[in-house]
Amino acid sequence: MIGKKAYSLYFLVTDFAAAMLGWVALLVFRLSVGATSVDQASAALQGGVFVGLFWVILYALAGFYKDVLRKSRSREIIYMLAIITAGGLIFTFLLINRILLDNEDLSEYRRLYEYLFLYLIFHLSFSVLFKLLIMGYSKYLIRKKILHFKTLIIGSDKQAADVYDEIEKKSAHLGLLFLGYVKASETNGHKHAMENYSLPCLGNLSDLEALVVNQNIEQVIIALEKQEHDTLQQILTSIEGYGVRTAIVPDIYQILLGSVKITQLFGTPIIEIKTDIMPVWQQAVKRMIDIGAALFVLTVGFPFLLAIAIATKLTSKGPIFFFQERVGKSGFPFKIIKFRSMYTNAEQMGPQLSSTHDPRVTPWGRVMRRTRLDEFPQFWNVLVGEMSLVGPRPERQHFIDQIVKVAPHYKHLNRVRPGITSLGQVKFGYAENVDQMVRRLKFDILYIENMSLAMDFRILAYTVLTMLQGRGK
Repeated sequence: MIGKKAYSLYFLVTDFAAAMLGWVALLVFRLSVGATSVDQASAALQGGVFVGLFWVILYALAGFYKDVLRKSRSREIIYMLAIITAGGLIFTFLLINRILLDNEDLSEYRRLYEYLFLYLIFHLSFSVLFKLLIMGYSKYLIRKKILHFKTLIIGSDKQAADVYDEIEKKSAHLGLLFLGYVKASETNGHKHAMENYSLPCLGNLSDLEALVVNQNIEQVIIALEKQEHDTLQQILTSIEGYGVRTAIVPDIYQILLGSVKITQLFGTPIIEIKTDIMPVWQQAVKRMIDIGAALFVLTVGFPFLLAIAIATKLTSKGPIFFFQERVGKSGFPFKIIKFRSMYTNAEQMGPQLSSTHDPRVTPWGRVMRRTRLDEFPQFWNVLVGEMSLVGPRPERQHFIDQIVKVAPHYKHLNRVRPGITSLGQVKFGYAENVDQMVRRLKFDILYIENMSLAMDFRILAYTVLTMLQGRGK
């Protein structure tokens, strides 16, 4: 029995196999009608590997390998039909370009189009067969709770009881394994509806974050009463950044407003909070741009980096590089790398934020900060996946602890990789105290809620302009 996370690889392998088998079936057909020789078919068989890779990459960019155990079979097959059609159009475009480049008659390639159509039929047939077999088997395991998703209900009264009762009786196919419920309010002298079930009460809202972490919670269902709605922000803040799938049971007024999309996931209307910030293909392109830029700067730009390193070493005593622990995506710590811009032992009195006329900054360090040259070693952090070119600037845990006391929604930033530059840094600049950090926070949240490649390019352009004008600090 393989784990839930390994199923993505399982689906990837079978998709590759389906593409290859479709290719083999086409070659066999061409041999049977005398359209090709055995030697030609053998040579073409090797090209099937690249065909298989093409489809797997296309499926990955379309998000096929994300959250595979939660998907509907019918919806997945319809989506696959659309992707295979799109892939067929790409092949057709490549074929037409080959004809135009070779200056050949389009009518002579009619048979190739027929073979392309036949291949897509073979490919789709094998793909649907494998998809139905694998998804059918996984759904069976989910119904039997052999595969399950650890679930927590937040709420303890009628809404929570109704949802729990309905899921347990009618929705075994969802595979939700309820570990318990969390009270959103005190009893106030009356018995809560959830007390009529054997499901244990695991605590109050103050215990929520620890429960999510320690119990490896995968799904949270928020079922609040009307008088408990003011706790919603606290709940969402507590589970933010932990990759937990979240659904809210709305009241009739929220449904009537129509400002949110309601899904019939449990037979009960719910508002499902989407954690996907960017489309999968944009996430993939963003990461490829990160890797490409990091490799370019660290290799082609090495002489430039070496010159900065030598200047750093010659202008003040101490190491060339400065390492400091910061908090990254999902709250995981990492060591950020910079060219040292301060005198050694600059924080003997404890963690401090830099200011405009900070005496701890060296003269050369002041030049580097104005032009952002001290940030260039962070391209290594980008290359290894700890950071991105664009994203909220990472902070130290010491200051995060102070920020969340004033702005608990800071945890929203844990959803993405931190960046070398950010909208907050472009619009606000470096923060000199916690109050300025909180004020800058709104720009970083604005970025996360509107993330796109277009916005990344705009932020990078503004950052380059800031460097050229020396307006950093």
